[in-house]
Amino acid sequence: MGEYTGIGCLIVAAIARLIFRRKSFLTLFVIVATIAFLGTHYYLYLPTLKIVVPKGYVGEVNLVLSNVDKNILTLDGNGIGYINKWTFDKTYSPPIVVDNEGKSLNDQCVGFNPSTFWGKGYHTSTRHPEKIHTLSFEIVPKDKAGQKQYCNKVGFTGLVDTTKLLTLK
Repeated sequence: MGEYTGIGCLIVAAIARLIFRRKSFLTLFVIVATIAFLGTHYYLYLPTLKIVVPKGYVGEVNLVLSNVDKNILTLDGNGIGYINKWTFDKTYSPPIVVDNEGKSLNDQCVGFNPSTFWGKGYHTSTRHPEKIHTLSFEIVPKDKAGQKQYCNKVGFTGLVDTTKLLTLK
């Protein structure tokens, strides 16, 4: 991918040189390369998760910080999925949410607040001595779109697979 980005930057800089004749090719190349780098960095390091929920699911979605190598984004019937530490630390943008038949539920997703989509928190349990860290949001019924319902699972910690948990120091 890197070699194609470099070649693309050279081509775009050459075209820009035809438009901006007073600027040096090197200046234009650096500007184009910087923009390409920022775009690539954003694409690679700020992931947009694709979450799959059971058909008809309404309620809180919790992505639990875990020791998995590959994120488990197909949620169980309780709205629980498992993500690794890198994803937990780098996820900021709202996810793409679909049900298991492929129907988009993005319009039914309600974030933590208008400026921050993900609610970052933790739960405690007598079954697990450490905190269970989560990223969360809600999927609300169609007629309540955009309105937070504050759906909390009673006994959430009992539903989590404790063998997958990652503890933070």
